[in-house]
Amino acid sequence: MNYKPIIIVAGEPNSVFFEIFFKVIKKKIKSPIILIASEKLIIKQASVLRKKISLNLINENDVIKKKNNLKKINLINVDFKQTKAFEKITPRSNEYISSCFQIALRLIKNNISNKFINGPISKKTFLKNKFNGITEFLAKKTNTKDFAMIIYNKKLSVCPLTTHLPIKYVSKRINKLELIKKVRLVDKFWKIKFNKKIKIGVTGLNPHCESIDSFNEDKNIIYPTIKKLKKLKYDIQGPLAADTIFLKNNRKKFDLIIGMYHDQVLAPIKTLFEYEAINITIGLPFIRVSPDHGPNESMLGKNKSNHLSLHNSIKFLDF
Repeated sequence: MNYKPIIIVAGEPNSVFFEIFFKVIKKKIKSPIILIASEKLIIKQASVLRKKISLNLINENDVIKKKNNLKKINLINVDFKQTKAFEKITPRSNEYISSCFQIALRLIKNNISNKFINGPISKKTFLKNKFNGITEFLAKKTNTKDFAMIIYNKKLSVCPLTTHLPIKYVSKRINKLELIKKVRLVDKFWKIKFNKKIKIGVTGLNPHCESIDSFNEDKNIIYPTIKKLKKLKYDIQGPLAADTIFLKNNRKKFDLIIGMYHDQVLAPIKTLFEYEAINITIGLPFIRVSPDHGPNESMLGKNKSNHLSLHNSIKFLDF
């Protein structure tokens, strides 16, 4: 069987990505990997971490023309000049990261693969407040209007209605249309990927779904939207109190929980599964997955970082 390659953008050069990548490639992987990164940087970091890696150097145009014989680990080199193996994260890497993304998107556009992973990226440094996160960045690059971020684990997944948004703006972004879009996206994704009808729980915005204000988002927005979605035959419940929905006997009723804001659902899911969860963007013209953690500057060069999230990201796309 011929497996489509998994395209991987290494991301921020001064992150723990290569450390965890060196650990993961020892595992059994059926799909070829096309890594887009700096060859010199990989060699430098491998030396510091005392790792050996065999890379098949390939050319982007040859890949598009299908002239390359892909091996297990293939590299498209993108130059990045850095004296030491590890340095502080600065905007100096922005052009390099952007070039890596552009190559990956061109490969996808040319139907080389629909499987894409990006390594950790410093949102503050790379996105410069132009996008809430990489999810929104990729949506813009692919002209995708309707998309959603899922933190996935086979036992339970979550989807924030709003992503990396300051709390003071959250209530203004909660509306019926956005909730309907998210439900439709996750329902479609579950049917295509897992061949099953998804069971969805939806949190309220306010503590216990109650508000001392005259306008209650749970009563006026979330409840009537869920009532409408039930009539459309979606398997959905809510609004449910966010402080109890993740209790064992409550969470087992659902495949996925939609929350109103980022930490409302990401804090409990990371507490439950730690590095066993992965970040998936749905709605794009391809499947985008990333490890559910950041660059982790404090761990650079220590060879102690947990590789499970990257391992699970590759495993999810290894088909």
